[in-house]
Amino acid sequence: QVQLVESGGGLVQPGGSLRLSCAASGLRFRYYSVGWYRQVPGKQRELVARISTGGSIKYADSVKGRFTISRDNAENTVSLQMNSLAPEDTAVYYCNAESPLAAMYWGQGTQVTVSS
Repeated sequence: QVQLVESGGGLVQPGGSLRLSCAASGLRFRYYSVGWYRQVPGKQRELVARISTGGSIKYADSVKGRFTISRDNAENTVSLQMNSLAPEDTAVYYCNAESPLAAMYWGQGTQVTVSS
């Protein structure tokens, strides 16, 4: 079955950086769009960044210029480099994979806390 396993979350001070990684298995990774979403308690899960099978990238306006998404089809991984982190970036971050038929798969989530 499809498995997405995130790593790299944690506590960081404002202005700091973190790198999230997601290892995928059980799917033909290169044929899936992949991305990162985040959610805070009481709010809907929101898109942070996505990268298509062809390499097209979409960012949320709130992270443009600070976050960079990348994928490695040879290693079946998708990463999110997060710089200039702010307290409002605090959330649980979820890895996502979407099949060509629009089936959605999610990781278990990793907590990112930005606080001094």
